[in-house]
Amino acid sequence: MSVVPASVRMDRMYRHQRHVYDLTRKYYLLGRDRLIDRLAVPTGGTVLEIGCGTGRNLVAAARRYHDAHLVGLDVSAAMLATAQRRIDGAGLSPRVRLVCADATALSDDALPDAPRFDRVFISYSLSMIPGWRDVLAGAADLLAPSGELHVLDFGDQARLPAWLRRGLRRWLALFDVSPRDDLAAALCAVGETRALSVTAQSLYGGYARYAVARRRC
Repeated sequence: MSVVPASVRMDRMYRHQRHVYDLTRKYYLLGRDRLIDRLAVPTGGTVLEIGCGTGRNLVAAARRYHDAHLVGLDVSAAMLATAQRRIDGAGLSPRVRLVCADATALSDDALPDAPRFDRVFISYSLSMIPGWRDVLAGAADLLAPSGELHVLDFGDQARLPAWLRRGLRRWLALFDVSPRDDLAAALCAVGETRALSVTAQSLYGGYARYAVARRRC
């Protein structure tokens, strides 16, 4: 059986969904604006979003940090087409550029001429990427000195009623979404080999998990 490339799979999934993606996702992709506020991008800093999708977060971050330079990476050309229209419409194209690449194989080739980033963030994307641990490792390797990696995704829902947890997981599975219950542990493992300190917290009764890895000075 042949394996469908991630780019083809994501384009198939989002070819039509991308037109209503942000309207529907705002009700359950909780905490995204909290993440953007907590990035605290330094003056003139560089920011990378992995799995940028329609560009919603990139535009919000560019407006929040007026002198930052941002890069959005996604494997889906269809989503990036939508993101580019959004960025152009917001007049942000001088400060925001897009790259079509597989997040599980991040390299200097995938991000030509890119600096190490002051901030890298991943919002509700790891739960859709089979090789998500490789994404964490690659993202950590792109951090500048004193850089930070911020990750937000579905949590273990440990403090939610059991019936709600089961229903949520069945519903997420319809969209090929698998919550990464061991996200914090996986990020700690990455941090141990890269001189990163890691903090993690549960949000909304365990609905979401927010973790930050900081490069030690």
